[in-house]
Parts: sequence; structure tokens; C-alpha cells
Amino acid sequence: MDDQLEISETNKVKNQIIVNRKYKFNLWYITNNTKIFKCTEYKTVKKCKYYIILNDNNKVIKYENKHTHPGKEYDTSVSIVKHKIKNEIRKTSIPFDINPKHIYNEISEEIGLICPEYNKFEYYRNERDEIFMIFKNSNIIIFQSPFQTELSIKYNENLFADGTFYIAPKFGYQVFITRVYAPEINSFYTTSLSILNNKEQATYELLFEELKKNASEYNNNIIVTQKILHYDFEKVISNAAIKIFPNITFKYCLWHYKRSLENLLTIT
Repeated sequence: MDDQLEISETNKVKNQIIVNRKYKFNLWYITNNTKIFKCTEYKTVKKCKYYIILNDNNKVIKYENKHTHPGKEYDTSVSIVKHKIKNEIRKTSIPFDINPKHIYNEISEEIGLICPEYNKFEYYRNERDEIFMIFKNSNIIIFQSPFQTELSIKYNENLFADGTFYIAPKFGYQVFITRVYAPEINSFYTTSLSILNNKEQATYELLFEELKKNASEYNNNIIVTQKILHYDFEKVISNAAIKIFPNITFKYCLWHYKRSLENLLTIT
């Protein structure tokens, strides 16, 4: 086979083959020793019937390139760039420092194609086309959907916060979660989820500041402040919260408070 074949992936992380950077083939089915890929135009009005068969080592067993439609360089360039960006992110142990724009430019030059215009916000959106990542730097990534922002505004009387280390990804130190209580249905709702690289006061200050800023922007620039913060007995969190919300009051977790006293007595 003289054609150029590249392994890529679909948006649903399924195998995809790109031929000559013009034609895309999605995985159709797998047998014991082979993988069959169909041209992505087989479901369209073009009804392209061509396919590729690979063996276990991704060597081409059969391929015919008599397509019933012209190639799509634009679409294939999008797929190639997305796949390579995902691979770069997977290879790094510190995604906090990933710069998609930089990777995009490098890959565009490498593949020798005029790629579609880069738009970083495309990678910050969910399936409903809503921005779900509201902030990111080298120490923190904050996730909050518009619905979660709305809940944090509506139920701002009590804010419940907690950090956990057990579900933190390898590149993060802890996951910090905020919730509100909806009395009408007697339930708690998560209003933000953040990945932190440390437990420093400045990081918590930035977290609260960005949540406050996002709520204000969502609320037509009307500032929304939390009234009562419920959390474990962490002094750096209270110091950070009162700096961003000067009139806030605190309700501590009694179990953590008891443990802090026990630790203090042990030291003394």
C-alpha cells in the first residue's frame, strides 16, 4: 500500500484511520485477528463502501481507495490535531502546565497542513456546549457548570466545602469540592470541583475569588457572597475565605475539631 496511513481516534476515543490526510475510516468491528474500518462517508448520501482491514500489528491486509467522494483535508486536519493534542496531554505528568495553543502550533507545523483556527474554549466545553472549566493555572483547575453556578447563587446561605486526597489524580494534590443545600428537596448539590496542587492559603484565596467572580458574571455583575461556610478545621481555609468574603461566618466539623485538639494535646 503506497497510501499514507495514520492511526487516530474519534471524539468517543475509538480507533480511527486517516488515509493520505484526506479520508477517515472509523472502526467498524473486530474479529480474532483483524480490525475492519469503514469510510466515514458510508452513512451519508455518498454511500462510500470502501474499507480497510488491518491485522493485529496494524498492517494493512486489504484496502481499495476508489472513493465515491472527494477527500476532506479540513476535517482530517481537525481529527489529527485533536488526537495529537490528547496524546501530548496523556504523556505529561503535570497537565496543569499544558498549553494547548503551543501544542497546536507545533502540530500544525509538523503535519504540514493549514489547520482550522485554534479556539481554546472548544476544549473547555461540555456536550451541551457550556463552559465547564472556569479557571486554570499551575496550581489549580476549577470546574463549574452554569447550572452549578446558578445553584451557588440561589442557595448562598450555606456553603459546604471539603477536600479529599483519595480521588485526586496523579498530577494533583487534592480535590476540593463545594456544595449547597436545597431545603425544598432536602438534598445537597455539588457546585464546584477543583484540583489543587497544594494546601497553601494563596491557592484557597484564588479558588474562592474565582468562584465569587464567576457567580458575579453569571448574575449580571451583581456580587454574590456566601454567608456561612461549613468545613473541617483547617485554619488556612478560614483565613482564605474571610479575605474573599469579609462578613462570612464559620461552622466547623466537630470531628475534625476534636481531632485537632487531640493532636494539640499530644504535642504538648
